Amino acid sequence: MEEFWSNYLTDAVRSFRSYKKLADRAIEQVSDEEFFAVIDAESNSIAIIVKHIAGNLHSRWRLFLTTDGEKPDRNRDTEFEIIEDTRESLEKFWETGWRTLFENIEPLTEKDFSKTITIRGEPHTVVEAINRQLTHYSYHVGQIVFLAKHFRSAEWKTLSVPKNRSADFNRFLAEKQAAGEAKTDRFDVSEFANETSEN
Repeated sequence: MEEFWSNYLTDAVRSFRSYKKLADRAIEQVSDEEFFAVIDAESNSIAIIVKHIAGNLHSRWRLFLTTDGEKPDRNRDTEFEIIEDTRESLEKFWETGWRTLFENIEPLTEKDFSKTITIRGEPHTVVEAINRQLTHYSYHVGQIVFLAKHFRSAEWKTLSVPKNRSADFNRFLAEKQAAGEAKTDRFDVSEFANETSEN
């Protein structure tokens, strides 16, 4: 049992870090104007998505094991409005939100995985609560990447395997594995992109 929960926790933390890194690498490519831009009246800007994820992070992970995941001081509706928010203030909110997640998830123990927590009064196992947030954040990170790629267009620096390079990437991974190198981040192809651009 210990091996299961420790493997699960290691993979969950790695996945959260990978999603954050993917979003960060997309966000850093956009201008301030693009950060706040909306593509139509029903869409959210990157800024709004950042604000919403950050609000969720602060609410869900603060005192994760002992209080409901929907904190009384959270106002979810205002996460979808720009109210005197700047890029700097939103990026700071984003960073502190992710820090809250990692500070509360990384110390989890085997005993913690037997606990039941609530989100909006609904009981969740710790695994269910983690999986709920993994899927939620991956959904929104995908939106951030889509918008950033749309705005950057031809100037976009790819965050995934470049078109028509799948066979090269598979060879690259096979060579790393044959050399006994550590497992790569499945969301990060920058090492491959850097190596191939230098050849």
